[in-house]
Amino acid sequence: MSGVFGRTPIGATRRGVIGFSLAASGMAALAACSDDGGGELDVEAQSKGAMEDFAADTQFTATEPFTLSVLWTDWPDLPITDKWQFFKEIEKRTNVKLEVTNIPFSDATEKRSLLISAGDAPTVIPLVYTGEENSFVSSGAILPMSDYVEHMPNFQKYVEEWDLGEMIDNLKQADGKYYMLPGLQEVSVPVFTLVIRKDVFESVAGGIPQTWDEMRAALVKIKAEYPDSKPLADGFEGASMLNYAAHAFGAQAGWGFGSGMIDDGSGSLVYTAATEGYKQMVEFFHGLVEDGLLDTDSMTAANDGSGGGSVTEKVAANLVFAASGSAGTAIEFATALNETVGEGNYEILQIAPPGGPAGQICEPRNFWNGFMLNSEIQDSENFIAILQFLDWLYYNQEARELLRWGVLDETYTKDASGKITLKPEYRLDAYGINPGAPTDIQKDLGWSNSVFADSTESRMLKESYNSPTFVEYIDSVLSTRTPRDPNPPAPLEEMELEQASLQATPLKDTVDTATLQFIMGDRDLSEWDAYVGELEAQGLQTYVDLMNTARQRFEEENS
Repeated sequence: MSGVFGRTPIGATRRGVIGFSLAASGMAALAACSDDGGGELDVEAQSKGAMEDFAADTQFTATEPFTLSVLWTDWPDLPITDKWQFFKEIEKRTNVKLEVTNIPFSDATEKRSLLISAGDAPTVIPLVYTGEENSFVSSGAILPMSDYVEHMPNFQKYVEEWDLGEMIDNLKQADGKYYMLPGLQEVSVPVFTLVIRKDVFESVAGGIPQTWDEMRAALVKIKAEYPDSKPLADGFEGASMLNYAAHAFGAQAGWGFGSGMIDDGSGSLVYTAATEGYKQMVEFFHGLVEDGLLDTDSMTAANDGSGGGSVTEKVAANLVFAASGSAGTAIEFATALNETVGEGNYEILQIAPPGGPAGQICEPRNFWNGFMLNSEIQDSENFIAILQFLDWLYYNQEARELLRWGVLDETYTKDASGKITLKPEYRLDAYGINPGAPTDIQKDLGWSNSVFADSTESRMLKESYNSPTFVEYIDSVLSTRTPRDPNPPAPLEEMELEQASLQATPLKDTVDTATLQFIMGDRDLSEWDAYVGELEAQGLQTYVDLMNTARQRFEEENS
């Protein structure tokens, strides 16, 4: 169930917001409020239910019970139920009852935007990736979280301990505030990369490719051995593969396209889809298609969050031997191969994204999904208690373990070394743990749900539910790949946001169409200059100038 482990990200900007030097200390920046006093609270009037002694790594329990509304995304194969132990246990521990507003996974972004714009959004808006808050800032619909993080000790502690202060600083909008709080990751590796048939690559191709050129050479050998195959596939409309591949060519693409702007090496920004690196990437994948090495169907097939679909079937049928995916995709492939090749007759491996002309690099260190708050909360008598509750839910390490595994000594045990073991009467199908046990802690009890469980993780927690091969994957990325330097921030002011949106959308539409046409062979690569001319005719230079103006302004105001 790929939607559970690494769902198709909502919006391409989820990966990009990191870096940029912070002059003051990280924690000083976190605690600071803006000069306009927007973060002032009437502590006496807005502390109903709040704990006077709330601190990091302590249990939050509201002194008076209250109900908190939450926007909940429904995955197609994980129906929510109010009978889940998740809801009951959260209320039992915290005195907070969660009241959910449901939206479907298939159009979650659109439904969320409509609710926020209409003023009908619940108080807590989860599953927000960095950059997705931008369009809601100018309207005042969401809360400037940076004004209030002084009331969130867990957040502050782990930003400092995991050295994330500079990344948080890069969340700032043009007004110097940030409007969402992200999921914090102690270690950051690409969630999506290539999942391969290790046994075939070793026996047929001679080993595990470390670069895209080596991957091509391996695919040629596999194609010769399995002539009916198209050994490489994506399965996410090309957006996943181009995302993790682009960095090796010095570009940004797919889910990671973002605003389209990329550092030119001097601190200025250029439009990635008009660069030589982007062209090299397109040429490379076109060559794979031309030689029958890339499954073209998988470059147009969408993923609705319910699983790998046809790509999984092709892996099981020895028609695909490497495909885009996450740790969960590896489990999907293994489950399918058990039925065809047979258990023990294959080996699945998630590998570090291959390197390329730009070096052995991968995406910048990044955050995972976090949350926004409806700005109406700032008048709530429970305001501080809500901040404390969310600080506990999203950043307290015991809470994070609870969200993943359930109740200690009831659904799982933990030994003196911290090793977690799911009790034999419980299973977690999403990660292939205790298959056949009567109760699934996710489907039946609500733990490991994708709305909250994936957000903030220590390395130990991340490794606790993943396979040994995924732990090897983490080690391989950290030891053999260098995270790409982040792009310099360029937050836009209100009028600039509107102008940028009007320009960026048609530019991106042209890029998406032409990129796929070039790769699939529907447009000749000799027309590259004509394609760039089309971008220029749509106002590319004006857009680039706008973004660089914002970039220079931010540097001047925050140096």
